[in-house]
Amino acid sequence: MSLSVDFLKKMNVLYQGFLQFDATQPDRLKRYRNIEPESAQYLAMLIRVQQSQHILEIGTSTGYSTLWLADAASVTGGKVTTLEIDAQRTVQAQGYAEAFQLADKIDFHVCDALDFLQQNTQQYDFILLDAERHAYLDYWPDLQKKLKKKGSVLIVDNVISHAAEVKTFITQIKQDGRYVGCTLSLGAGLFMVTLRDTV
Repeated sequence: MSLSVDFLKKMNVLYQGFLQFDATQPDRLKRYRNIEPESAQYLAMLIRVQQSQHILEIGTSTGYSTLWLADAASVTGGKVTTLEIDAQRTVQAQGYAEAFQLADKIDFHVCDALDFLQQNTQQYDFILLDAERHAYLDYWPDLQKKLKKKGSVLIVDNVISHAAEVKTFITQIKQDGRYVGCTLSLGAGLFMVTLRDTV
């Protein structure tokens, strides 16, 4: 299943259900807060263009973005590793992965993202960062180690909708001459980071 009409229809139904749930939750932390469809489709296309093999997602939530990444990985022969601290949401995401026949393309981890980043030695072609924004500065030293490969890409979500919360993080990256970054006006705003040259 790779961007077929059936896949797109099912993903739209799923997304609308998540929106309806979020509308009933006054507490932000209880909302699913999934990535917007236009952003997710862009990421899936980028994985195809890049022919990404090793894909890391920080912030699974209920797995909406994970499904997009995994569908793209099914085309490139890649694999998605996704991190989520909430075990209940991971179980929910695993259920959707089974329903969409994409479970074999995804490794689910219930963990603290910082612990994973510090202990894991894998380098990645593609990283999606869509988690609690206050932790991004703590993640950055270890994320740099994951982006050692030339052509590796880090995508950060919500950089327009929550600009104040990621301002220091984005500024730090822009001030580091080893990296080049730009903001894309898709969805809630995506910030793309890649190596200026080999490190």
